[in-house]
Amino acid sequence: MNLIQNLVSRIKPVVSSNSTSVLLSKYLNPFQCLTSLRHLNTLWHMHSNTLYITGVRPQKKSKIDEQPHIKGIVLKTLIKKPRKPNSANRKCVRVRLANGVEVIAHVPGEGHNLQEHHSVLVKGGRTKDLPGVHHKVIRGKLDCAHVVKRQTTPSQTAPPPT
Repeated sequence: MNLIQNLVSRIKPVVSSNSTSVLLSKYLNPFQCLTSLRHLNTLWHMHSNTLYITGVRPQKKSKIDEQPHIKGIVLKTLIKKPRKPNSANRKCVRVRLANGVEVIAHVPGEGHNLQEHHSVLVKGGRTKDLPGVHHKVIRGKLDCAHVVKRQTTPSQTAPPPT
């Protein structure tokens, strides 16, 4: 407190050139800016009367360390529900990557053979309708099998083949 009083007492009085009033800085309360915030009654008042230091937001760092692909071990297989308006269940796996980070990766295609302790190759790229899923498993590499050709069924509306 003595340090603040010492600094305030060293400030010279401010004299306005076009008026005869003299404002002595020793009459100013050094904590006026802190006490005035207490009397603001809305968030807008607090927002408009306070000073904010604007800075650059830190960029989000990739979990795979800017590598195109990274190897990982499957910890658990998951079924996640997409956000609206989609309704199909999406097959995902929880993977511990080679750099020690655990991520959730989407397994594209129909069906998969992944179980716990399988090795998979993971690439970046989010699945739009799955919140929190920002990686994909590469099919046909390591322990993840290729997509088996989808069985086609006859059309319900087409005439039967002759």
